[in-house]
Amino acid sequence: MRGFPVWNSRCPVVTALILLGLGAHAAFAQLGTFDKEKRIAVTHKWTGARADDGRPLVPDDILARLKTATAEEAWGVLRGEGYHYQFEGNWQLVNPSAERMVGRVVTAQFMPVRPDMNEMINRVGAEEGRVSRGQNSWVIDTLKPGDVLVVDMFGKIRDGTFAGDNLATAIYTKSKNGLIVNGSVRDVSGMQEIDGFRAFVKGVDPSAIKDVMMVGINVPIRIGETTILPGDVVVSDPEGLTFIPPHLAEKVATTSENVQLRDKWGHQMLREGKYTPGQIDTKWSDAMTREFEAFAAQERAKRQR
Repeated sequence: MRGFPVWNSRCPVVTALILLGLGAHAAFAQLGTFDKEKRIAVTHKWTGARADDGRPLVPDDILARLKTATAEEAWGVLRGEGYHYQFEGNWQLVNPSAERMVGRVVTAQFMPVRPDMNEMINRVGAEEGRVSRGQNSWVIDTLKPGDVLVVDMFGKIRDGTFAGDNLATAIYTKSKNGLIVNGSVRDVSGMQEIDGFRAFVKGVDPSAIKDVMMVGINVPIRIGETTILPGDVVVSDPEGLTFIPPHLAEKVATTSENVQLRDKWGHQMLREGKYTPGQIDTKWSDAMTREFEAFAAQERAKRQR
């Protein structure tokens, strides 16, 4: 299908393993077993600002610095910190763009409908003041600028269409960002009219969403081999999506910047013929290191202007 490049996958789409029950909460609380205290507990390594519901809020300046980070650069940092399952590939992209999608994750978890449980979800939704019986709209109402909505629709394509062009418009209006669905979307022609909006999906289908229920907002979810927590930072690149724990976002940004500076200087030296590929690709001499550090200082100064 035109406009939908497919990225390589390292893992199959699988159904989420954790069944999250529901309980009645105060008005505008969030569905699922995870309350504010549990969100803080599972993201305890984050020491910065948080949303009212406990979700980590990585600062905008760090998000901006991550816009050039690659999956490989992030992978190196995350692997070194013991996070081995933070990348997911094999997406279809609605509205491809050269600009990376970066944002703070808001999660929603869906499961196949079970009537007794779904009745309780709708009852709790009414008690919480949710508008509409369309459960997929509930999480959209919570979005803020800079958020990226990440939906686990357990890989469902037919009747697993989380959004069409109307909900996509609402998502972009609230977040000025995109959508990620382990499932599908519909009304792609309409979505292509939303300037700036992008969606990463597992498929597309003309059907309407059906026979699913939303069991949690801002709860841990699983897509493929990747465990995703609310407040993670998602970064797209041509290979796929990397989900960065909030407490490692700044380290990934700094490491990525340093790698890119080293590459930029190395490429420049090769073009000028000053050093050979063998010299660039092995441990640098003291003189080369001093030259690079002077170059890096100049480049950093330019970015701060």
